[in-house]
Amino acid sequence: MYESKNENILSTRHFTLRMLWHFAMAVAIIVVALAMGVLGMMWIESIHWHDAVLNTSLIIAGIGPYILPATTAGKLFFSFYGMMVGLVFVATLGLVLAPLAHRLIHKFHLDDD
Repeated sequence: MYESKNENILSTRHFTLRMLWHFAMAVAIIVVALAMGVLGMMWIESIHWHDAVLNTSLIIAGIGPYILPATTAGKLFFSFYGMMVGLVFVATLGLVLAPLAHRLIHKFHLDDD
């Protein structure tokens, strides 16, 4: 997927396309995480979809839930979902920053020939 140290550095146009592709994958992961949270809250806590979207968005943003769960299953879901969202944040951050880090390291390791 990435060029090796023996290859020339990627052109700006191709690098921009790579960054857009990585950003699109990160957005897709966030949308899937949002959908999982909304569907889980609607199914377990029986709340309306707009409240579930608000609650899930606030959890993903790190602010915390707007509506606290009333059931034991809801509390367990919120706790596991909160841990999963933390991992999703780290994964998407790595996904977006990987091309930048590779380009920087690649520039330092280019041969002077």
